[in-house]
Amino acid sequence: MKYDLIVFDWDGTLLDSAGAIVNAIQASCRDLGLAVPSDAQARHVIGLGLEDAMRHAVPDLPPERTPEMVERYRHHYLSGDHDLRLFEGVHALLNDLKSAGHILTVATGKSRLGLDRAFKHSGLGPLFLSSRCADECHSKPHPQMLDELMAEFGMKPESTLMIGDTSHDLLMANNAGVAGLGVTYGAHPHDHLLDCNPVACLHSVEELGLWLKNNA
Repeated sequence: MKYDLIVFDWDGTLLDSAGAIVNAIQASCRDLGLAVPSDAQARHVIGLGLEDAMRHAVPDLPPERTPEMVERYRHHYLSGDHDLRLFEGVHALLNDLKSAGHILTVATGKSRLGLDRAFKHSGLGPLFLSSRCADECHSKPHPQMLDELMAEFGMKPESTLMIGDTSHDLLMANNAGVAGLGVTYGAHPHDHLLDCNPVACLHSVEELGLWLKNNA
């Protein structure tokens, strides 16, 4: 295998949640009487740690109101996260990769509590041998999540692949010296991902599976 360790982002890569995140950010701003970011502005921060995401999505947010914004975001997102679905084909893709002997892990902007909740709802938890979250490490695109996962399994950068739907994922891969693979069906547009020099950009889970079968 070329890539023994495969690291997945969560939101927008495995879970079809980008729209729900955008709506939660915008609803939180309305609750607090703040300027509501556009869909594109809200989508851009997906993948960052929650507090970083709120500060970037709402540049005029006073620092002392960040906890209030985070609370409103969690309220809106968690009220509907049980209805979110994995992208079609994700279960089969992950099972095939695990059966082929790859080490599967997650690096996400979610909190540990949020990822554990997502693992439980999706049933995917047992497929991943480890994970890193934004409240345990520096937020993307800092390389800490990937550095720690590689160290945990004794993997070199050339044996590691990061898969994600945002520039934050791909820039984290660049910063860690590992290959980054972009998927265009999540939060960030194709051109934005290409700017980060991924090894490829795939447009569906089916394409992702075929690429991994032929190249990983």
